[in-house]
Amino acid sequence: MAQFLPEWTNRLPLLTLIFVLVVITGVVGGIWYFGSPWYTDVGYRPKQPVPYSHKLHAGDLGIDCRYCHTSVETSAYANVPPVATCMNCHRVVKATSDTLLPVRESFASGVPIQWVRVTQLPGYAYFDHSAHINAGVGCITCHGNVAEMETVTLAKPMSMGWCLSCHRNPAPNLRPVSEVTNMWYQPPPNQLALGRKIIKEKNLKPPEDCSGCHR
Repeated sequence: MAQFLPEWTNRLPLLTLIFVLVVITGVVGGIWYFGSPWYTDVGYRPKQPVPYSHKLHAGDLGIDCRYCHTSVETSAYANVPPVATCMNCHRVVKATSDTLLPVRESFASGVPIQWVRVTQLPGYAYFDHSAHINAGVGCITCHGNVAEMETVTLAKPMSMGWCLSCHRNPAPNLRPVSEVTNMWYQPPPNQLALGRKIIKEKNLKPPEDCSGCHR
């Protein structure tokens, strides 16, 4: 009797199994990699041109975030403070420190210090800093507790999935605007009720569609 199917079809079940395993491995591996610190850069801690301790300034001395980052409440972009802000104190405090020589030179010359950006969003992603601050999202939610950081470190993944998880359920991350910069703020036992109250009062509608962040 003539063979009905070609001989290679005998290997079809094995080839199908191999194909399925490769696809599953690729999907699992992709999800693992794109959600891992290797991809999101969580833990990134670049060396800066001048050592600056947020732990000392924001933590031990209790300097409010907005003293240096003056535009966070009004601008889409969070500003890096000019050296003039540093010199408000360092004209007197450690005025001859060798460590602060680049700050004094920058102040005298008018040439900005080239700080290394820690939190970087893709150019195709739109983010309004002031909108989040005025909604009641605490600095610590996205930046971690910088008041405990000797050197600023990327604490959160800043991935699309991470952002969307908050946009879909913002209540756990909201607080009174007066507490936004408070690194030691403790959410109350009724945090979800408080968050929902803030959402209602401010009529918050975090976008979940593509055009909300990709414009």
